[in-house]
Amino acid sequence: MTTALITGATAGIGAAFARRFAAARYDLVLVARNSERLESAATELSLLGAGKVEVLPADLATVDGRALVEDRLADPLRGVDVLVNNAGFGQGSAFLSHPVEDEEAMLDVMVRAVLRLTRAALPGMIERGKGAIINVSSVAGFVPRGTYSSAKAWVTNFSESIAAEVHGTGVRVVAVCPGFTHTEFHERADIDTADVPGWMWLQADEIVEGALRDLRRGLAVSVPSMQYKAITAVAKLVPRNLVTKVSRGMSKRW
Repeated sequence: MTTALITGATAGIGAAFARRFAAARYDLVLVARNSERLESAATELSLLGAGKVEVLPADLATVDGRALVEDRLADPLRGVDVLVNNAGFGQGSAFLSHPVEDEEAMLDVMVRAVLRLTRAALPGMIERGKGAIINVSSVAGFVPRGTYSSAKAWVTNFSESIAAEVHGTGVRVVAVCPGFTHTEFHERADIDTADVPGWMWLQADEIVEGALRDLRRGLAVSVPSMQYKAITAVAKLVPRNLVTKVSRGMSKRW
């Protein structure tokens, strides 16, 4: 039986990955902070066809929380075949508008946890000659917009680097870079999205399907929508100082 471990598994893109793997009869390890939501998700996913569903309450902003998930990934008797590093959050205000500890927590979840969980999972995957790591990044990583976009730029670059390093081992690594997506993300971050046009919004399920398709194709970076493929292509071509000026004038964070 194939086993997938998903962080941030109770909402948004993480929950969509969990549903997709449940439908494929995977065993699941669900990681999130809220135990009640984890148990509820486990029940739902079992009804959708998942094999064994294990819940692992953990706060990835803490050393203990990360260590708990690292130990599960490194367990040689209970191998994980797919790791989805999805957990993350944003800030709805400018860099100087909230405590620096909030910025550090963001880096702990979206950078340090991605690094350490990937490092914990890879040795077993390489030894077995198969496996996949899916790191949920963002198109925000292509635009300079504070700590969030900086963290996502790191996730994309890191994923490309590790994908190259493990090439030929049977292990694949992909960074998934969605744009605005209908999830709880913006509401939790208190980000006003009233002015975001409808064509810019994506569904979590379509992101998952695009990510898995690109993973099978061997791509290291997946931008799972035509509109955001165009946006990221333009962002790479436009002079960096102009991108920065445009970003400065925006009132929202992706």
